[in-house]
Amino acid sequence: MAEGTAERAPGASLRRGWTTGACATAAAKAAFEALLTGHFPDPVSIRLPRGETPAFALARERLAPGLASASVIKDAGDDPDVTHGAEVTAVVRRLPEGSGIRFRAGPGVGTVTRPGLPVPPGEPAINPVPRRMMAEAVGEVAAAHGIAADAEIEIGVAGGEALAAKTWNPRLGILGGLSILGTTGIVVPFSCAAWIHAIHRGIDVARAAGLDHVAGATGNASEAAARHRYGLPEIALLDMGDFAGGMLKYLRTHPVAKVTVAGGFAKMAKLGQGALDLHSGRSQVDRAFLAELAAGLGARAALLERLTAANTAAEALALCEAEGLPIAGAAAERARASARSVLRDAPILLNVLIVGRDGNPLAETGHG
Repeated sequence: MAEGTAERAPGASLRRGWTTGACATAAAKAAFEALLTGHFPDPVSIRLPRGETPAFALARERLAPGLASASVIKDAGDDPDVTHGAEVTAVVRRLPEGSGIRFRAGPGVGTVTRPGLPVPPGEPAINPVPRRMMAEAVGEVAAAHGIAADAEIEIGVAGGEALAAKTWNPRLGILGGLSILGTTGIVVPFSCAAWIHAIHRGIDVARAAGLDHVAGATGNASEAAARHRYGLPEIALLDMGDFAGGMLKYLRTHPVAKVTVAGGFAKMAKLGQGALDLHSGRSQVDRAFLAELAAGLGARAALLERLTAANTAAEALALCEAEGLPIAGAAAERARASARSVLRDAPILLNVLIVGRDGNPLAETGHG
């Protein structure tokens, strides 16, 4: 494997990358080694949770009395990750014997302020798996030198506070910067794992805050409509995006009393068809499905023919509205039935809100 670069998976055309947790681990291991020996291993190899042993080139290194620091440039491979190219730095200091490993948020890494996240309020936003990876890496170095692994590890990300504004962190109550994430150490291109992870953490935070109603929206307009209609606080709003399945499956095992799914007509129609990934590249509105809905509302044959030839869902909606057929309501009911099938018997009252392009509600099911 090339030093400091992500490995291309066999048979894959897209290059894998490394999580912020893997980069932080490599930087921490190199810094601790230098703290003990005066020399930085470059490249530095680490072991990932599944046994892979990638090597990372160091971008920067510094040795000073009582501390050492090293940094790694995050390579997200071919994934459009907001942290791609960010410099992840670890500053390591020795602690008195018996102290164990302590973590600290450096510049650009956030601090947790709300319950419900994998680490408690007041702690740096360094998730459990990256903490374990760093503790094991530092422990490996300590064992090789016959000492205990007693150290403070401070992780920072250059420009992390600005990058965090593009993530869910402010809404989740993670203030001051990014989270250090990763469960495998590897970023799979376009797996959208980070987005789905953020949805799950949003649900956790809402539950911990005791909220009884959350809304998952496909975009800004539908989110604003749901917030206004139900008087929801920001903490109750889940940026579901296209990942209806990712949200609903997590809610099935982590229920909230009332859930609203909000989105435009086309995406809710796709949910009604049974699609759980609503991205235009991975699911399409079935014109025959729209014609079926219209037929159930008593549409004439001429309209059904036009619907099957419609270029877009928006055109189909306009055709039905011109005939006075409430197809948005029918699509909402089918979307609710589809979402309910994912939730199974979870104790959740569910409704669907379809929002027009002007931001106003087009249709709404009841909670049930």
